Amino acid sequence: MPQPTLHTDRLLLVPLADRHLDLSVRLNSDPEVLHHLYGRALGRDEAVATHERWLARADEVDSLGYWAAFATAGPPGSADEDDGTFVGVLMLPPTHGTDQLPGPHVAALGYRLVRRSWGQGLASEGARALLRHAFDTAGQHRVVAQTMAVHLTSRRVMEAVGMRYVRTYFPVWDDPLPGADKGEVEYELTREMWVTR
Repeated sequence: MPQPTLHTDRLLLVPLADRHLDLSVRLNSDPEVLHHLYGRALGRDEAVATHERWLARADEVDSLGYWAAFATAGPPGSADEDDGTFVGVLMLPPTHGTDQLPGPHVAALGYRLVRRSWGQGLASEGARALLRHAFDTAGQHRVVAQTMAVHLTSRRVMEAVGMRYVRTYFPVWDDPLPGADKGEVEYELTREMWVTR
């Protein structure tokens, strides 16, 4: 099943595509957006490479990947992306990295919003839509989310959508960001948790 277009009360989530490159580059060119990820903005070549990597990862497991999010007016399903304002990129790729076992039934939740969209509950709203998709249509068994322990805003989103804290761990970084000494945290939501909520 390909990635579907998803709707919430205020958001339209469209599978990320080549046509969203400039939006993606602008998002990843804001140092505040990437403060807890890179501690700096990405240069254009880095941002383009990130966009291309996101598109490639979306091909790894059917129905998982990345979505361009647009704020819309009117009832859900009544607008297309040309009618909306770009909010950011919401993420539900298969897990990867040395600290997660890759597989087709575990996904990683993420969200990266433009600054003007912060503090409006849009990350939580979009994340709930992705979790619903993960468990109700994409057949996922577990969804995880990770962030710096000091990134309290991101942790609040994870808690708001019903994820539970699993662990704090301490990766070794070549150039650690401020706060890295507090570690990274992982949250999860399992299918069993989703069904019994």
